[in-house]
Amino acid sequence: MPTYTIAELAREFDLTLRAIRFYEDQGLISPQREGSARTRVYTARERTRLKLTLRGKRLGLTLSEIKELVDMYESPKDTQAQMERFLEVLAQQRQKMEQQREDIEGALAEIIAQQDECRRLLAQQQRKAGKDAGKRLEP
Repeated sequence: MPTYTIAELAREFDLTLRAIRFYEDQGLISPQREGSARTRVYTARERTRLKLTLRGKRLGLTLSEIKELVDMYESPKDTQAQMERFLEVLAQQRQKMEQQREDIEGALAEIIAQQDECRRLLAQQQRKAGKDAGKRLEP
């Protein structure tokens, strides 16, 4: 069975050593310890858990949601229940992200409206300043 060092996993997944240790502290991965230096040794299982963790992060899931899902997949129990839970989590995340998108679109529309109003007022002031300058030049 292949094993990996923390440096190898960091390189493969473009992570810092600190990030990998953080995931370990959160219980997402559990490397074996080897030798008197207590060197971390990661198995294919830990590599897969790390890969699933990163996928969950890309989906915007919390670490606790990721841990729950990753732990479920290690259980040889009812895969239907696991899939249903995964669908539930994905639906919740999708709803949250769609709301965020609506909020962002609303904020962008407000910014555009404020920019337009600011430009209109600025142009109005510039026209007035031009008229005032023209009056001063008249004899």
